[in-house]
Amino acid sequence: MNTSEQPPVSPFGRLLSRLAPIQPGEVAAVVAAFFLFFFMWSGYFSVRPVRETIGTIIGRDKLADIWIITSIASVAIIPVYGAVVARFRRSVFLPWAYGVVAIVLVLTGLSLRGETINLAAGKFFYVFISVVNLFLLSVFWSFLLELFDRQQTKRLFGVIAAGGSAGALCGPLVSDLAVESIGNSGVLFFGAALFVAAIFCQRVLLGVWNQRTDAANRAEDRPIGGNPFSGVTLILRSPYVLGIALFVVFISCVNTLLYFEQLRLVELHFPQLENRTQIFARFDWIVQTLTVLSQVFLTGRIAEKFGVKTLITFVPVVMIVAFAGLALSGAFAVLAVVVILRRSMEYAFVRPGREMLWSPLDKETKYKAKNTVDVPVYRGADALSAQLNSFVEGAGFGVGAVAWLGAGVAALWAMLGWWLGRRFEDHENLQSERSAAAQR
Repeated sequence: MNTSEQPPVSPFGRLLSRLAPIQPGEVAAVVAAFFLFFFMWSGYFSVRPVRETIGTIIGRDKLADIWIITSIASVAIIPVYGAVVARFRRSVFLPWAYGVVAIVLVLTGLSLRGETINLAAGKFFYVFISVVNLFLLSVFWSFLLELFDRQQTKRLFGVIAAGGSAGALCGPLVSDLAVESIGNSGVLFFGAALFVAAIFCQRVLLGVWNQRTDAANRAEDRPIGGNPFSGVTLILRSPYVLGIALFVVFISCVNTLLYFEQLRLVELHFPQLENRTQIFARFDWIVQTLTVLSQVFLTGRIAEKFGVKTLITFVPVVMIVAFAGLALSGAFAVLAVVVILRRSMEYAFVRPGREMLWSPLDKETKYKAKNTVDVPVYRGADALSAQLNSFVEGAGFGVGAVAWLGAGVAALWAMLGWWLGRRFEDHENLQSERSAAAQR
């Protein structure tokens, strides 16, 4: 993003610059991206507790099979997305993505009205929202990787990610407070309204993108072209991108093992459906409170001072210790601490760091390979991890064995994160050397 022409610094811009490492010429883009992420993620997290409640009704044994369906849907969406990216401009398909989600939430909310939840509609909603959240998140970061250069991603992605965390705080907080009066269907209608707001924010951000002075950049709003299936070949062709894909697999495995234990204990301790929705919502807003503070005040500064390697390695190391503590106790209070700790640190550190790993790569890789990793690879790993969890529990090994398995996966995750961080630094050093040579 070109920041060579600096506009007058507003009081709001000065405030942002004090809170985070934002330059005056970046304020408009950062604010637009912040609020887009806010409404998108607030919409998702407001309806997420409904998804988790439906998960407790489906049951953990059947839910593992639902995750297989989710992974199949995640694979099916990739050629559709690849064809859209190849044929339509970003200014067309990006706003439409949020509109489609809003429509589906309204239709699902209408089908879930009443005292009981329609199980068929509930299963559809569970699969849909599990696929679309990763899809929208991947597309959002892909666009920002076009908008900002590598150095800007280090400084700004933590602040922008805080917009998503603020939304993920507000969404479940409203659901927590309102679900008893508006019901689960009302929560879905509220989420749909937030996605409509995201459409307008996306249009504003596209306007910021189009106002850049570089004519070559303005011409970038065109279809990317290429093969809709090229995301897979781009992953297999690059050890670095393949490493990112495996990194996501380890994230998924750790998350899935914790997720099923969370469902088991919530189902055991909270028999009423509204109470389950409330506890899931409470988990969400506590996590996001911690996350948004970290993202505003810590993430950008840590990335700039210690590098991406620290962002993506620290959390898996902490999770080794956390899983060991869970294996030794197995109590709901310990699980709650581990879940909150894992999610808040992943959103604050791992997610922005993981997005930064894509910044040295070309546009087609950022859109197609990245979306393939973020959606079908992630959900496929979810399905396999769910089956692994069912096997371990079904074999009678118990919760302790699942926790020790999680600690082992976290150790592999940490080692891979260190390697990816080193490769990213090598990319940066090479680019710096090329820039210096070009200036001589």
